[in-house]
Amino acid sequence: MTAPRTPAPAEAPAGTRPAWAALVEEVREAGRYPTRAEAERVTRIVLSALGGHVIGDERVDLAQALPEEAARVVASQIPATRPLTAAEFVDSVAARIEGATPATARWDVSSVLSVLPSLVGDDLITRVLDRLPSGYALLFGRADLTPAA
Repeated sequence: MTAPRTPAPAEAPAGTRPAWAALVEEVREAGRYPTRAEAERVTRIVLSALGGHVIGDERVDLAQALPEEAARVVASQIPATRPLTAAEFVDSVAARIEGATPATARWDVSSVLSVLPSLVGDDLITRVLDRLPSGYALLFGRADLTPAA
């Protein structure tokens, strides 16, 4: 008689938050970062910047859907006094990363934000994007379709 199978430590029961390590690994793969430490550093910086710009129910729902460590990073930010355009957002991230250029910061931002839809769901990302100025969709890996004037 064989013993019943017990879940591996990496398996999470249905309905629980994803693991921080899984998020960082997705970012590492998406951004092709050579080390987990670099991917983790970039993830913290980008989520920190995002946390100041997502407000209201979307901020609460995003924090609840993210791994606990990521949720703390998002929720601990003071809301921005004015919304930044997508380009200004990327520039604000560049200012937080030593040696970053706008191009490398855009890569970093997209590497983090593009993994969020599969992690937290497309519906929540759509709600987040509806609250942000236009231009952020591309950072989340989506087409930025705007109606013709």
